[in-house]
Amino acid sequence: MSNLNYYICGLLERMRKRAVIIFLLLLSVQSGIAQIHELGVFLGGSNFIGDVGKTNYINPNKLAIGGLYKWNKSSRYAYRLALNYTKLQADDTDSGNSARAERGYAFSNRIMEASAGMEFHFWEYDLHTLRRPFTPYIYGGLAALNYRMLYYNAAEGGMSAQERRFSVAFPFGLGVKGEVLPNLVLGAEIIARYTLVNDIDGSNPERNPGVDFTRFGNYSSKDWYVLSGITITYTFGKRPCTSCFE
Repeated sequence: MSNLNYYICGLLERMRKRAVIIFLLLLSVQSGIAQIHELGVFLGGSNFIGDVGKTNYINPNKLAIGGLYKWNKSSRYAYRLALNYTKLQADDTDSGNSARAERGYAFSNRIMEASAGMEFHFWEYDLHTLRRPFTPYIYGGLAALNYRMLYYNAAEGGMSAQERRFSVAFPFGLGVKGEVLPNLVLGAEIIARYTLVNDIDGSNPERNPGVDFTRFGNYSSKDWYVLSGITITYTFGKRPCTSCFE
């Protein structure tokens, strides 16, 4: 009887070890299949929406460039990290608004931005299928931006700069993307940024620059800016077996 118990215990132990190995193998395969990564660039333009210049929502007038990484955790959503650089520039003289044109203010401000967020896909976006996926998406996230605080120097009759500072913005927008070649995804998007500051254009400086300065515009509204352009990303990770269907 003791030999039988010993045999059964040994058999159960071997089965347990095999079950653990099979579970780990299945987990690693599932992890490889579920996780497709994208790494690439953003190329486009930027425009400012505030108290100086035009008020068009989509009117890129300066180059914007960046890099991005995406983790397609699911066919329905992807996590996204990005670094972007642009110069925001606006001029009252070409605003199309007579009051602003008469005022004649202008500014330029270099922006560096780091953001994290999620893309939510309208359709199934499965990079493991043999067909080339395509989907519209909406994006939302959180961004940290670095910019130079500006103010209108009444004595000099123009914009003057203070030190650079960090602040927070909330990016959101729409885009489309699709795989055009194996491992190559092309997309187009328009992402607006709502900031928590009102001095990118120098209209309402939050800190006293210690000189004679003029506040103007809508004190209660914050500055916005928009990045519009294309994304080109390279996908990597476990791909489907194309020879399995031959």
